[in-house]
Amino acid sequence: MFERIATAIKDFFTPERIQAALIALVVLVAGFLLLKILAAFVKRFGRKRLTQQSSMLIRKAIFYIGGIIILVTVLQTLGLKLTALLGAAGIVGIAIGFASQTSVSNLISGLFLISEKPFAVGDVINAGDTTGIILSIDLLSVKIRTFDNRYIRIPNEKLLNSELTNITRFPIRRLDIRLGVAYKEDVKRVRQVLLDVADKNPFCLDEPEPILIFTDFGSSALEFLFGVWFAKTDYISLKNSIMEEIKERFDREGIEIPFPHTTIYSGSATAPMPVRLVQSKAQRPAR
Repeated sequence: MFERIATAIKDFFTPERIQAALIALVVLVAGFLLLKILAAFVKRFGRKRLTQQSSMLIRKAIFYIGGIIILVTVLQTLGLKLTALLGAAGIVGIAIGFASQTSVSNLISGLFLISEKPFAVGDVINAGDTTGIILSIDLLSVKIRTFDNRYIRIPNEKLLNSELTNITRFPIRRLDIRLGVAYKEDVKRVRQVLLDVADKNPFCLDEPEPILIFTDFGSSALEFLFGVWFAKTDYISLKNSIMEEIKERFDREGIEIPFPHTTIYSGSATAPMPVRLVQSKAQRPAR
């Protein structure tokens, strides 16, 4: 029995097969090393001439296409017949195609997203209840990192069929602050104070100019919309600083920011509503 096993091993590991295996190993190692070098070259070359998304897609294409070429070369070197493998792969591919219609839909949606370019890697988007930074745009899904450092994968079909907001698409944005002041306040004075706050804030842009709109007579306040423009990278700095400055300036100027009040009115034709104060037992003086 041992002689048969030894003979079988000797017949299998012929010098030709050993040579072919060594060549296949060299092709495999050298091929993937070459792919890494090409991907690194594309990444370095594309920093100034390509967008981050284009560079990422090119690197992935290099790995996918190059990997297939290397795999085919290795199989041919080992003497495997590719005709049978391709036939089996075709049958399996048809079965997988029927079973993965969702993936095909995501793939088609991914092609539309890549061609339409509604966002790019590094943009901040809002899709449904998710807001975060785009990490990658692949053929099947988009990867997002939220501001609380969660990793979220959104299928391309869902993004294509839903409303999406690209928050950082344009270089400047407007921060809209809705606030109210008491009815006793002078509207012109409130306008002057708010515009002065915007003028002194280092994160507010002078062009376009800030806007102040008297929006409504509210139930307990005069309501305003105060809009200031800023560079998209200064959102947090502007949001924190200008809100604090408005509160401090209103306190210093004596401008009241009211809270909702409720007034009970019985009407002139009816008697006033009686109000009686009841003293609790704990507060009654001892006899």
